[in-house]
Amino acid sequence: MSNSKQVKHLWVRAGFGMRFEDFNEYGNSSINHVVKHLLKGESTSTAISTVPNNNDYEALIKGDIMARKMFLQNQKQQEKDLNLAWINQMSATDAPLLEKMTFFWHNHFACRTNNAQFAQQLNNIQRSNALGNFRTLLFQVAESPAMLQFLNNQQNQKGHPNENFARELMELFTIGRGNYTETDIKESARAFTGYGFNRTGEFVNRKFFHDDGIKTFMGKTGNFTGEDIMNMILERKETAHFISNKLYKYFVNENPDPEHVNAMANVFYKADYEIKPLLEYIFTADWFYDDKNTGNLIKSPIELLVGLNRQFYISYKQADVLLQFQHVLGQVLFYPPNVAGWPGGKNWIDSSSLMYRLKIPSILLNSGLIDFNGKADPEDEAYIAAVRNQQQMVATRVQAVPDWNKFFQYVPKSMGKTAIAQFMLEPKPGNTLINSINQATDIKTMVIELVSTPEYQLC
Repeated sequence: MSNSKQVKHLWVRAGFGMRFEDFNEYGNSSINHVVKHLLKGESTSTAISTVPNNNDYEALIKGDIMARKMFLQNQKQQEKDLNLAWINQMSATDAPLLEKMTFFWHNHFACRTNNAQFAQQLNNIQRSNALGNFRTLLFQVAESPAMLQFLNNQQNQKGHPNENFARELMELFTIGRGNYTETDIKESARAFTGYGFNRTGEFVNRKFFHDDGIKTFMGKTGNFTGEDIMNMILERKETAHFISNKLYKYFVNENPDPEHVNAMANVFYKADYEIKPLLEYIFTADWFYDDKNTGNLIKSPIELLVGLNRQFYISYKQADVLLQFQHVLGQVLFYPPNVAGWPGGKNWIDSSSLMYRLKIPSILLNSGLIDFNGKADPEDEAYIAAVRNQQQMVATRVQAVPDWNKFFQYVPKSMGKTAIAQFMLEPKPGNTLINSINQATDIKTMVIELVSTPEYQLC
């Protein structure tokens, strides 16, 4: 396999769209060469360090009124800073697959916390293990203050087990429904008693809170710890299948092919949950490049925004507009709707969001204005209300600066309008669209028209 159409499809799925710049460098390469290049992403991994590592949380726990007030004042700003730091990193990275997989784990291990330091730490855990080993990733997530706080394991103590973490560990993070019992949940919760974090936000295994009695889990009996439970879950091949099925929907098709998913699970399980061999198998499989698996996925709001930023080298005079776009489109980084994450697929599209999705590209590329009326998250209704009350002020802040010179620098001189359209859209453009773009007065006008089409919403 070596044709440029397949390379483009691979690059689009493994990252956030393909730029002409990328195509010029890798368009004539073999699939195997491009896959190896993309999988090297961890060598350029950069941890996000926007939120300072401090002990504000300790002051909050102690109830110091002034410290608590300052913490709460700083918190919203730190959340914004962290959000923008990550979206900027996705937009500028030379390791698109690494960030795309970090984004996958961000939704897989969906978590909300009011502590930006905890959120940043979990994000860096997901990034450092994004292309590594799922077992290592799982163990580190299970010990992260963000997740322990979100799923109430700080309150999980001997004699008073809290089942939240134990339940989601199996239902959403590893083996999936139908592969465990309510008794397994109860016994698992006992094994995780004592898992918590201290006043400085560091993981501690509080042995005096741990239930060291005999437990029976998935047919085995012993004095199990949380690590024992996770290892037993990973011993079950159903876990490899559950993760493979989810990755198939993320990279290939919303409707999984059972035969392909089973083959993926075999690779993943035999590789002892190493992620790279699984991704290499997906990206070099013939079925990955089938027509039915091309141009059939709806971009998530983040993928849409990051893809535009990368394609047109967009900078922002007021970066907060990126937060507004996330609210409007229904996907705010670090704020999944619940522990199940964003459902994705056709759930991204409704009459309100589709209108915005079609308008946003031309607004960004024309430095246009837009009135924001976001989807109110239960915890952000006051925020949205404030935005609505300041629509005029917000509208004047939508100032994006695409680098058109850089964009056109990489467009091959021999490329006609139809070829440009075919490159920029994953679905094959229809005759009506082709006729329309051929009537465009110049290439820039045509490009803006292209990214404002429903076809551009697909990848």
